[in-house]
Amino acid sequence: MRKLTFAMNLSVDGYVAAPGGDLGWSVPSDEVFQWWSDRVGATGLALYGRKLWEGMSSHWPTADQQPGATPATIEYARRWRDMPKVVFSSTTRTVDWNTRLVTGDAVAEIARLKAEDGGPMDIGGATLAAAAMRAGLIDEYVLVTAPVLVGSGTPFFTALDNWVNLTLMETRTFSDGVLLTRYETRR
Repeated sequence: MRKLTFAMNLSVDGYVAAPGGDLGWSVPSDEVFQWWSDRVGATGLALYGRKLWEGMSSHWPTADQQPGATPATIEYARRWRDMPKVVFSSTTRTVDWNTRLVTGDAVAEIARLKAEDGGPMDIGGATLAAAAMRAGLIDEYVLVTAPVLVGSGTPFFTALDNWVNLTLMETRTFSDGVLLTRYETRR
């Protein structure tokens, strides 16, 4: 059985994007960027919602070919292209870069993927993750918390019908004040 992790950058007040989808507050330091790159390199399968997919696929497929691309950017772009991905969307028609499109029931497909053998899975995108969270499919939450308050926007956590008890697995403070916390779901 595969492990499913929800990991994203968020503000101290719990948002993954400010109003209008603004992510300007979440530009990572080199240290945090390397942590994300290593995570992508270790991911067996990434699950994306449409909005996150559109953002990632508009930049990373060719980021390593842009003038001034750093070695870290080149490494991340390669890892991102190589990583198997599934995009969940009812409006997207085509996907590329080692990606498969799912237009049907996301929760049923995520449950099916979890039951398979294989490497760990990451889920990204607030709407998709919220559906998996409500269905009790997330095994680990990784919060990469930036020292900023954005006031409103897209929340990391969704409203739940029941409590989800968690066990703290790791904390780490990066040199720029970003705090990493990892929690495992207690079952």
